[in-house]
Amino acid sequence: MATSPAIELQVGERTVRISNPDRVYFPATGATKRELAEYYLAVGPGIVNALRERPCMLHRFPTGVSGEKVHQKRVPAGAPPWLGTVRVHFPRYGQHADELCVTELAEVIWAVQMSTVEFHPWNSRQSDVEQPDEWRIDLDPMPNCPPERVRRVAHVVREVLEDLGAVGWPKTSGGRGLHVYVRIAPEHGFKDVRRAALAFAREVERRAPQDVTTTWWRKDRDPAALFVDYNQNARDHTMAAAYSVRGFPDATVSTPITWFEVDDVDPHDCTMRTVPARFAALGDLHAGIDAAVYRIDPLLEWAERDEREGAPPPDEDDDEP
Repeated sequence: MATSPAIELQVGERTVRISNPDRVYFPATGATKRELAEYYLAVGPGIVNALRERPCMLHRFPTGVSGEKVHQKRVPAGAPPWLGTVRVHFPRYGQHADELCVTELAEVIWAVQMSTVEFHPWNSRQSDVEQPDEWRIDLDPMPNCPPERVRRVAHVVREVLEDLGAVGWPKTSGGRGLHVYVRIAPEHGFKDVRRAALAFAREVERRAPQDVTTTWWRKDRDPAALFVDYNQNARDHTMAAAYSVRGFPDATVSTPITWFEVDDVDPHDCTMRTVPARFAALGDLHAGIDAAVYRIDPLLEWAERDEREGAPPPDEDDDEP
């Protein structure tokens, strides 16, 4: 198969070369590598805000999303000298990795050149990778969970957050679920943030017991329930960033939405080809997240109460120091 000639994109002060720009990455729509780069340029402030100063795992699809997916933590040799990285350690293996650490849009477009479709950042930043500043609420529907259940639980999540005095920032997952992010003060390690997330999930389950499960083992869950996945706050567990394209044939996007849109937005309508116009009209709906910092101490008190009453703490995570 003949390859298309490379193109060069001017991204701020950088020039980024894109090879094979006409290679089809998304078979359902025919969208190409060039279109993927153009998408990230169109939502530049949003994707940079979502990734800024965070270690980032890259989900690469060298031959498009119908081919092999590569989970890449380490920035490869030969990367441009201006590319930002941050070193993270993996105690279980006694190893480290220099991961991409975005501070400017050119780094995102470089990753697209490296066949990256999805960006999965940590919930901590370069200044202290062991102290998360983002609490992630993952509403993960089981196979038979209907969309209306996801929406109903999202409103319960908002209600509990409001009772806590916390501000939640919702987004589609790019699939059937919904994510809500909360900016938190970086005062605790991953274990405590995960304990807090589990305490929150249990409160949501108490308020919506017919809809929600916090049962850890998938085989033990009701297949029609919605799982509030607190473990997404464990060390080195990552989720697709806001504005990240997903590696699905129709190029859906993990798209920030308002709480008023929860009942109406169809995640399959939020794609690489539709989100740029939405971004142009609405801007980055998560732009204010850094100004709404919550301290998780009340949630840790909930966790201590639950544990006193016999609820087990989260299982130990082998990658935590």
